[in-house]
Amino acid sequence: MSSAPSQDTLPEAPGSVPENSMKSKDMRRILASSFIGSAIEYYDFMLYATAASLVFNKVFFANLGPGFALFASFVTLAVGYVARPLGGLIFGHFGDRLGRKKMLVLSMLIMGFGTTMIGLLPTTAQIGIAAPIALVVLRLVQGVAVGGEWGGAALMAIEHAPKKHRGFAAAFANAGGPAGAILGTLALSLFAALSGDDFLAWGWRVPFLLSAALIAVGMVIRLKVSETPAFQKLEAEGAKRRVPLLDVLKNNRRAVVLGLLATTAFYVCQSMTTVWGVSVAVENGADKNGVLNIKAFAALLTLIICFYSARLSDRIGRRRVLIGASLLGAVLAYPILLLIDNGELWAFALAIVLGNGLVQGFLYGPIAAYVAEQFPTRNRYTGASLAYQGASMVGAGFTPMIVAGLSLAAGGGLWLIAAFWIAAMLAAVVAVKLTPEGTQRELD
Repeated sequence: MSSAPSQDTLPEAPGSVPENSMKSKDMRRILASSFIGSAIEYYDFMLYATAASLVFNKVFFANLGPGFALFASFVTLAVGYVARPLGGLIFGHFGDRLGRKKMLVLSMLIMGFGTTMIGLLPTTAQIGIAAPIALVVLRLVQGVAVGGEWGGAALMAIEHAPKKHRGFAAAFANAGGPAGAILGTLALSLFAALSGDDFLAWGWRVPFLLSAALIAVGMVIRLKVSETPAFQKLEAEGAKRRVPLLDVLKNNRRAVVLGLLATTAFYVCQSMTTVWGVSVAVENGADKNGVLNIKAFAALLTLIICFYSARLSDRIGRRRVLIGASLLGAVLAYPILLLIDNGELWAFALAIVLGNGLVQGFLYGPIAAYVAEQFPTRNRYTGASLAYQGASMVGAGFTPMIVAGLSLAAGGGLWLIAAFWIAAMLAAVVAVKLTPEGTQRELD
């Protein structure tokens, strides 16, 4: 083993990360890359979610009735989440074989292309059925890209960080999600203030086109980071490795299933408040711009609590934080739904602060480290992405459609929706209790 490296350099020997490395220049660059890169990609991805609630039902599905148009818009939203596990598998395979950094750069380029093209897409009135078909294809492109983004960004942070700070380091990748949501929501809110029909005619397109400039900034940052010590050590050992997906399915099936169930709670909470909740609040009379601004504030609160809960998980364990947050989500589910359905702006503000800010924030902070710590280096990108992105498909992609269907089945009532939300929270509690604590595990 080489002598201890200085505070401002990464260790020369693969895997030997000094305890003070969180303060080093290279570690700061890595954390910035994880945060900013994820923020840009989630700006693109979550911008679509907000537009699906407020724009696409009027622009691409205007020939359907209001209820069915919103449902169809949410179907296209779900397509992106269905594609996320596929993206996780594709990028996970090559990330485990070729390295984390290369896949992060590629995922960002693909995301930028998909989002910019959505901003240029003609409407159904202009090109007919080809418009919603193209929208679905571009949403698939977005889903594949973001499916590869999370695993790479989280592992770059986790595998560079010292053991006692892994939760906090991983939170930089996760915090990019709410940061991107803030940017996307504020951008759409700014142009939603346009007078007359300008917003639907062209205003909604501008935030999508801005993606091209953001991607360029992200690429400059990402190209400067180094490959992780854990992957470098794996490469140096030169051990024969099987196909990562086959390795996961043979040796880590349990970790994938339990990680998926645990992560689903976070995504259900997110979808209930920031996608379905936004559309319900606006339909029931809440001011559209006010709702979007409150959503952006709640995302900021989520970001702050995300870092706090990640640090807390480094001290008391991932399992304690996740179980406590899931139980809190189960208790608050029905009160939050009543507030969303109220139609008053203050009620929506309280609902989204509790659901999106508090519950989601505490779930979000430890989840990246919790999932990644369940897998060995040789298949960590694939296994963690499969669990996390599978949960995104189930919890975020299908939840708005499921909830819309449950609302119809209950005649507009909330009891079926509340039961669904509570069940997701309790399933997460069981899953986390069945997994080992990972804070003391050696990643390599």
